[in-house]
Amino acid sequence: MHTVPISILFEDNHFLILNKAAGMLVQPDESKDKALVDFAKDYLKRKYNKPGKVFCEATHRLDRPVSGIVILAKTSKGLERMNSLFREKTIQKTYWAIVEQKPPMKTQHLTHWLRKENGRNISKAYDYEANNSQKAELTYTLLKEMEGNKWLLEVDLHTGRHHQIRLQLSHIGCPIVGDVKYRSHRPTGDNCISLHARRIKFEHPITKEAIALIAPTPNKKYWDNSN
Repeated sequence: MHTVPISILFEDNHFLILNKAAGMLVQPDESKDKALVDFAKDYLKRKYNKPGKVFCEATHRLDRPVSGIVILAKTSKGLERMNSLFREKTIQKTYWAIVEQKPPMKTQHLTHWLRKENGRNISKAYDYEANNSQKAELTYTLLKEMEGNKWLLEVDLHTGRHHQIRLQLSHIGCPIVGDVKYRSHRPTGDNCISLHARRIKFEHPITKEAIALIAPTPNKKYWDNSN
């Protein structure tokens, strides 16, 4: 049995795609808390009765307080090929976010320039190209109003910047529920935030199969009635 269960969305010889729980690290850090890749290695070691070390590497990151889809590579070939897909921007990633304010439009393409603050795990958004900033683009669509004057948005990510969705939505006055780092009024009870990597679409870089996956939202009160 897993100490913390991992939720498998897809597995083949090269990849293990999981629905990460909010609050879990993707990769180990200085906290020494057990990370998603560690749980995945435990699973692979047991399932395939592997002696010694197990190869399992994350192909991209998902912030600790965020839930949803994470692609892990089980082979070095899979890791190299998936990294190429991310570099080529051929992977379509869609997120769901619950925000504290109704957005100004039903759907909108946002372009900002983001700059990571030195020595702090935080970024700042600008409406113009500031020094050492990177262009960030996303498109959001308002899906519905949630209970408690909150709104469910679907977000298509066009670039992959540090805290991009969190920061861009906050910058237009729509902070994500629980994200006190970016102007949410109060934390959630578990210090996670209402941002979920919901869908992913890509062509399998080895088999050329079309992969389209949806990750169920967390079983948490603030996600009730989202589906």
